[in-house]
Amino acid sequence: MLQQLSHVNVWVDDQDEALAFYTEKLGLEVREDVTLAELPGFRWLTVGVPGQPGAALALMEVPGPPVFEPDTAAAVRAVMAKGVAGGLFFATDDCRATCEQLKARGVQLSEEPQERPYGVDAALRDPFGNNIRVVQATPVPA
Repeated sequence: MLQQLSHVNVWVDDQDEALAFYTEKLGLEVREDVTLAELPGFRWLTVGVPGQPGAALALMEVPGPPVFEPDTAAAVRAVMAKGVAGGLFFATDDCRATCEQLKARGVQLSEEPQERPYGVDAALRDPFGNNIRVVQATPVPA
């Protein structure tokens, strides 16, 4: 029986660049960084929100053959670059303050914080085009 979501795959073009962005810019922590001897060149790299040990992002380079044909890998990269390959949502208790902290670390927002029916949210992209939203949800009345 399924127990919980543990990892979410995030396609990246360069794991070192992704590691720097997700840790230094967004403030996530490294969970695992292992190269598997039985799969030369395969690096299992995960990061997560400090204080939330049950979930992590697996920062995976877009693979080539035999996993993806070259045209498939190119298509994945093209979709990523457009920001339409899905997205990540991070919760915060103060969207505006969090966005100011991110901007101070060099993050460029693609959408400044805005009031929405569900709260306040803002958007940014990682260096590979993946869409990321920062959301301050409005409490639901009990």
